[in-house]
Amino acid sequence: MVRLVIYLVTIALIASGLAWLADRPGTLQIAWQGYDIETSVFRAVVILAAAVATLVFLWSIFRALWNSPAAIGHRLLRQRQKKGLDALSGGLIAIGAGDSALASRYALQARKTLPHEPLTHLLRAQSAELAGDRAAARRIYEAMLASPETEQLGLRGLFLEAQREGAGEAARQFADRALKANPKLGWSSTALFEQQCKQKDWSGALATLDHAKKSGHITKAVADRKRAVLLTAKATAIEDDAPDKALAWSLEAHGLAPDLVPAAVIAGRILASRGNTAKAAKVLQKTWTKSPHPDLAATYAYARIGDSTRDRLDRVRQLAALNPHSIESPIAVATTATEARLYDEARRALEPLLADRLTQRVAMLMARIEAGENGEKGRVREWLARAMNAARDPAWMADGVISNHWEPTSPVDGRLDAFQWRVPVETTDGKGSEILASKIDELIAIAPVATKDGAERSEAGRPDNPDDVESKLAQTDGGDIVEAEPVTVTVKPNGAGGEPKAQFPEASVNGIARPLPAAEDAITAARRMATPDRAPAAKPEPQVYVTPRAPDDPGTDTIEPELEQPVARRNFRTVN
Repeated sequence: MVRLVIYLVTIALIASGLAWLADRPGTLQIAWQGYDIETSVFRAVVILAAAVATLVFLWSIFRALWNSPAAIGHRLLRQRQKKGLDALSGGLIAIGAGDSALASRYALQARKTLPHEPLTHLLRAQSAELAGDRAAARRIYEAMLASPETEQLGLRGLFLEAQREGAGEAARQFADRALKANPKLGWSSTALFEQQCKQKDWSGALATLDHAKKSGHITKAVADRKRAVLLTAKATAIEDDAPDKALAWSLEAHGLAPDLVPAAVIAGRILASRGNTAKAAKVLQKTWTKSPHPDLAATYAYARIGDSTRDRLDRVRQLAALNPHSIESPIAVATTATEARLYDEARRALEPLLADRLTQRVAMLMARIEAGENGEKGRVREWLARAMNAARDPAWMADGVISNHWEPTSPVDGRLDAFQWRVPVETTDGKGSEILASKIDELIAIAPVATKDGAERSEAGRPDNPDDVESKLAQTDGGDIVEAEPVTVTVKPNGAGGEPKAQFPEASVNGIARPLPAAEDAITAARRMATPDRAPAAKPEPQVYVTPRAPDDPGTDTIEPELEQPVARRNFRTVN
């Protein structure tokens, strides 16, 4: 529309000019080289305009002929570029669709039409990856490093290839080179940071994290949390060798992330070892209010050197009062009270948890309380049985892996700050049961109970007296294997002090308590063997095999010397 208006205005101006000349007649006379030309002004102007137009037309024709080869070449180039761009577009679509054959065909066409285009190299590399030819893809990416325009693209591709092949060191070098080439790249700083964390290069990871924070690739809150975890990892590694640095790093980590339990534990432990109980308590209390944890309670209880068990209990009561709604508070109080042998207080602390919040740790604590206070084997076994079926306690978990202690990175993929204190998901692999069983074995080993003969035995059935090596009797009764205490038989000759005596326990066979029939048969055999003037009678059914101990066995009871064969404390097994 604008062009039309300009065209009409131009025509109008030309017409107006010609009309203006026509209304003003005049004569123009030119004398040059013996020629005398005389014409009107209007005619002279028209002839001049026609001459100029002719010259312009002739110049246009000459310029077109002169530039025709370049124009033809430019046209062909445009057509070639169009075909190349179409090939690139089709190739990228084919790669997205997963059609490796079509992508390779388009990549070949793009290489012919646009050999120096960066997208052509990318299409070729990705089509080779899609076809499974990773060697060709690496060669293409390496060729990109020669050009500044494609260097970053090549480094990115080589980094991804190194990651796929598990070459952590190579991936780290490519990411580092890309970051140096362009510090504003976000992926290079993130990739370098992840590789440094996997390789436990905490100092390098801290430097990369600071660079990412300054470049705006990561928010301040996330950067502070990651820095706290990295500082805690460094403090954990040198806590024993360089406690001064470990204390400084753990305190800085505690300031950045007050809910980070390992940082508070390390700081509290080192401060307590130096006698700075007040500051250690302040650090532990601050973390306890945000993330209560058993390690915090244990460190807080032993924060003051030389405290008695009652003093530690008083301290733990104060700590528990800061977070009374957490299950860790009553457990910490009950644990410390049990160590102080204040079993009634330990029971009162755990009582609110027994109905609806019973966990394995709570049940185990109740078993310890029963074993320490009353020594009742039945009550101990009852709580141990309840522990096997109780709810799981929180644990350090990362990517499905349960650990007894905190780690800065995941053992699966090396991700930083992956471990979380939470309740594990119930699984069927039996790992939780095995861990609990080992804890129960430890508890049984420290819970002595009294046997019928007055000797103390552990819950596992091991006698406290090492000389009492025969502590179990295996008996077959109807095909069921049962365990019982050893049978002790004391035999004297007839007329030399009375009738033979025996001490019989009871065995549990299929849940029913009954006397040991094998022991009764053993007494009958012992009587006959202890009578010198009588030959040993035939063994009754079921058969009882009596095997004497070795003469140097300290557990052998010596019988009267006139007896033909001593009968002492033995294990009897019936054979049907």
